[in-house]
Amino acid sequence: MNIGKIIKAIRTQAGMTQAELCSRCSISQTSMSQIENGYKKTREMTMAKICRALNISESLIYILAMQIADIPESKKELGDMLWPTLQSLILQLISDEFKTSLVKAIMDQQDVI
Repeated sequence: MNIGKIIKAIRTQAGMTQAELCSRCSISQTSMSQIENGYKKTREMTMAKICRALNISESLIYILAMQIADIPESKKELGDMLWPTLQSLILQLISDEFKTSLVKAIMDQQDVI
């Protein structure tokens, strides 16, 4: 799960610099950089601040960040069947303006698997 990549994609699509997001969240730019690059996990309070600043729900960020590798091996077959449908449904929930960068971010993280 790469939450940072999704946060960065949403921030970029919103036309917000990392410094602007940090200012809105009262988070250091070093911490935000580490989060976006996957070197640091977000704490619950930090995630709530980021989501408020980006005007997006936490649950949507977690769902968008989910990777097929996050599915337990015992559920792999079911996951393989449902994964494309799940991604399609997620994309229907978000506005068109975010789709391009989010699809790219999702596909980029899938390439890592």
